[in-house]
Amino acid sequence: MNQHSSTDNIGKSAINPIVIIGALFFIFGFVTWLNSVLIPYLKIACELNHFQSYLVAFAFYIAYFVMAPLSTRTLKIFGFKNGMSVGLIIMAIGALIFIPAAMTRTYALFLLGLFIQGSGLAILQTASNPYITILGPAESAAKRISIMGICNKLAGGLAPIILGTVVLSDADALTARIESLPEAAKIIELNELASRVIFPYACIILVLVVLAFLIYRSSLPEIDTDKEDADAVSSNEGKTSLFNFPHLMLGFLTMFLYVGVEVMAGDTIISYGSSQGIKLEVAKYFTMGTMSCMILGYGMGILFIPKYIKQENAMKICALLGILFSLGAIYTDSYVSVGFIALLGLANSLVYPAIWPLTIVGLGRFTKAASSLLVMGLAGGAVLPVIYGALADAWNPQQAYWIMVPCYLVIWYYAVAGHKLGKK
Repeated sequence: MNQHSSTDNIGKSAINPIVIIGALFFIFGFVTWLNSVLIPYLKIACELNHFQSYLVAFAFYIAYFVMAPLSTRTLKIFGFKNGMSVGLIIMAIGALIFIPAAMTRTYALFLLGLFIQGSGLAILQTASNPYITILGPAESAAKRISIMGICNKLAGGLAPIILGTVVLSDADALTARIESLPEAAKIIELNELASRVIFPYACIILVLVVLAFLIYRSSLPEIDTDKEDADAVSSNEGKTSLFNFPHLMLGFLTMFLYVGVEVMAGDTIISYGSSQGIKLEVAKYFTMGTMSCMILGYGMGILFIPKYIKQENAMKICALLGILFSLGAIYTDSYVSVGFIALLGLANSLVYPAIWPLTIVGLGRFTKAASSLLVMGLAGGAVLPVIYGALADAWNPQQAYWIMVPCYLVIWYYAVAGHKLGKK
């Protein structure tokens, strides 16, 4: 696809769209990484085991797989800009469900709210990722997505601390105390704990609705991804479906595995720290460590891509670091082991920014559908953490991290050769 043909009219004013999309990525990060607190919080409030608690991640991320095809239709009907507003409103509805869920301490309602939030995010991700990819030259797409990643992970670092301060206050003492309480008194304590999420989620609802209105009223330009330039028409001649692009199919698998390991690095670190004997009062800050490492990686991407290093080479390095840090977490203990999980943020940082341009650039009229497929790949964040939770129950939370090693091997292969499959 000719990037300049799509962006001639916005080249001089691209700062404004980038700022708006940056605000969206901040919201993505804030809502998404609240899960790292919700997992240990709901484990206590709803009396769950490891496997059950990681259904938080499953309910949230499986929405990407279920809803991504509908996301493409939504964008065809509403366009990119208005589609983003629709996604934000759906997220607000999901957050609203948390209020009755907290009042009744009903885990199924929490999961429903998370699924609806994930559904709204599926629309937003389907729109915003190709948007920021197309909003400029393909070779610097990873740099622009890295800027978005900083917005995302800055929010992802703040969200667990803010929510954790509210809902995990005195959680260690509460956990010890309820074990000795009679059933009636225990229910009262757990109901009080559950009610702590009502005010934070009321604030989230307000922010989502206001941002939806601002996006609707903004001057974000529409980008026509259905038109192709001469090169794209030539390379896509005879192509009738996404299955004609083997690099895209492997890109979907890579995205699936990548999001799985990224979510594990961010969402399991608090519970894992607790399993290593570290108090929740301290462990609630650990997600900030993962996010800080990701921000460091994004900063390096902004500085070095594409001037000093190609985005696919950055992806290779990240995959190898992922293997190294996973093994470090498995073979060390306590704060050192937790530190290796946090360092996975650095290993993960430049994978996502590289997958998008390596996969969708040049697809022309197939771009929206390909974007939808990649967003479906975000369901890896649903499946792999649940498998991790089951392994944590069967073995222990530390040995369960072995699941990460083959995932990073696939990511490394895609960076080396997989993204070239089927391309002339």
